[in-house]
Amino acid sequence: MKIFKEFKEFIARGNVLDMAVGVIIATAFGKITAALVEKVIMPFIGWIFGGIDLSKLDITLRAAQVNDAGEVVKEATVIGIGAFLSTVIDFLIVALVVFLIVKSFNKARKLGELRKKKEEEKKEEEEPKAPTQEELLTEIRDLLKEKQ
Repeated sequence: MKIFKEFKEFIARGNVLDMAVGVIIATAFGKITAALVEKVIMPFIGWIFGGIDLSKLDITLRAAQVNDAGEVVKEATVIGIGAFLSTVIDFLIVALVVFLIVKSFNKARKLGELRKKKEEEKKEEEEPKAPTQEELLTEIRDLLKEKQ
């Protein structure tokens, strides 16, 4: 029963919920980028290169061996260049988006730090400075001279 209690406490933490939301959003974003690459970018690149379907671009190292009945005896050895290219483009899009998010976050954090620093400087300017010990002694001396 102790393990269930620990698990319940673990799940109830904010970090776990934030992580779960992040994973769900990342999964959805992954599907969006995969669709973008597969349905928009790759057909466009294929169109530029003369109407080739790049997602099905393969390099055949060894053709399939077929017997007299037309059955495949030995599968073909194929390198899926198109699928690899799609995955690389997908990765580059995700990496670019992550880079832009981190860059924006860092810029916002720097702006926040600058704003906070300016506010602190403004407060320091507004707050009257306490007189130093020398200033107080000088003032007391001057008051004593006036009374004499």
